[in-house]
Amino acid sequence: MNRRTRVLICDDFPLFREGIKAVLREEPSIEVVGEAKNGREGVEMSLRLAPDVVILDISLPEISGLEATRRIKRANARIQILMLTTHDEEELVLRCLDAGASAHVLKDVPPSQLIVALKTIGEADKHRVPCSLPKIVSPPVPRSLKPASARELLTDRERDVLILIAQGCTVKEVASSLSLAIKTVDTHKYTMMRKLDIHNKAELIKYAIRENLVSLDA
Repeated sequence: MNRRTRVLICDDFPLFREGIKAVLREEPSIEVVGEAKNGREGVEMSLRLAPDVVILDISLPEISGLEATRRIKRANARIQILMLTTHDEEELVLRCLDAGASAHVLKDVPPSQLIVALKTIGEADKHRVPCSLPKIVSPPVPRSLKPASARELLTDRERDVLILIAQGCTVKEVASSLSLAIKTVDTHKYTMMRKLDIHNKAELIKYAIRENLVSLDA
């Protein structure tokens, strides 16, 4: 009897983790050995449990999914990383693979495709060949990478919020300008900072200037 693939799930949304566990429980060849709620915990649990595959969200608290991937692979290259994202822009996918992920999967794929992706990674590792599932799993493509832009990482609304913050608006003023609730603006700001691995307003402003979203005069 073949050994089951041991999987660690790392995502900051408990409901999403529960959904993945429910899907994987129906697959006898897969065993969920743990779950983590942020990037730092994901790294620690990966090194302690040594799973075969880590299902890792790209946007995580504490440290980003990309950085968590780098740390896991440096410590234990045998562990395979299945990166989850909400976008499939080529540069973002390549950044995942460049960090050490074995494959990239969109969060909205059907459960059956997630299972296929996990099995593909397992087979690729077993036979030491790259995994390739068009439109489900993105295979490694060696090339030089430029940093992901705001257009690739942020939603249109997040960019709107970023521009106004970089122009000196308070959260209340941003909410008024965009006809949003203050809590909604706060959520957009928090999500942006997580995606960009930025930790304060000054860094947000520098990022917006660097991306030519605002000018120095503004």
